[in-house]
Amino acid sequence: NSCSIGSYSLGNGKTTYLGSVGGNIPASELRGPMDTVSFWDEGSASGEPFIRISLKDQKAKFYRGRTLVGISKISSGREGHSTPPGKYKILQKNADHVSNIYGIWKSSDGMIVNDDVDIRKQPVPPPGLIYEGAPMPNFMRITPGGVGMHAGYIPGYPASHGCIRMPERMSQAFFHNVSVGTKVIVEP
Repeated sequence: NSCSIGSYSLGNGKTTYLGSVGGNIPASELRGPMDTVSFWDEGSASGEPFIRISLKDQKAKFYRGRTLVGISKISSGREGHSTPPGKYKILQKNADHVSNIYGIWKSSDGMIVNDDVDIRKQPVPPPGLIYEGAPMPNFMRITPGGVGMHAGYIPGYPASHGCIRMPERMSQAFFHNVSVGTKVIVEP
């Protein structure tokens, strides 16, 4: 489901602004603050892609060569689960990734009993419950330990278990324009 806010196309028709000026926003993205930051305008940009993430600004910037192609607001790791700064490369891409660590306990009738499960702390479900891993669409792994960029809830502050969450449409744009090996710089 989506809510039509308005749709504007600029320049070559490839630019789409999100939020108050932008297109169809999935209902899942409307639960957080409106996104007036994110944009994508590949135009005729060329060169090697790379991504620069600012944890302080809670933004990811996508470049082709020296040309800024897109900016996405993000939600990085919350206190106790900080996103590690450093220089990385995309190690894996998976459009339909599901976490094998974080998820939910739910009953056989589908009722969510616990929505913040870490199976390292409780690997066996309580009686009558099943574990369901958190969906991480458009997953782009950057660390061997599992930190990556993916679509997710963006409340306007660091809130993840260490991953870099992005609005769904921006995660799709980044995902479809990177390859395994694309450079990613995460700045404090």
